Amino acid sequence: MPITQSAKKALRGSFTKKAMNDRNKKDIKEAVKKIEKLVKEKKKAEAKKLLPEAYSVIDKAAKRGVIKKNTASRKKSRLSKITK
Repeated sequence: MPITQSAKKALRGSFTKKAMNDRNKKDIKEAVKKIEKLVKEKKKAEAKKLLPEAYSVIDKAAKRGVIKKNTASRKKSRLSKITK
C-alpha cells in the first residue's frame, strides 16, 4: 500500500488510466469480433460497412498509447484482408 500522499494520488491515477485502457481494448475486441462474425456468416458487404468504425476505434487506441502503432496497422490489415 502507498504511504506518501503523492503515492496515493499516483495509485488513484493509475486506476483511472487502467479503466480507460481496458475500455479501449474491449472496444477493439468487440469491433473485430463483429466483423469476423459477419464474415463467418458470409455477409462481407455488411462487414465492409463496419470497417471504418473498427478502423476508428483501433486508430484512437493507437493514438492514446493503448496499443502500439504497428499492432494497430496489423489489426487493420487483417480486417481488410478477411473482408475482401
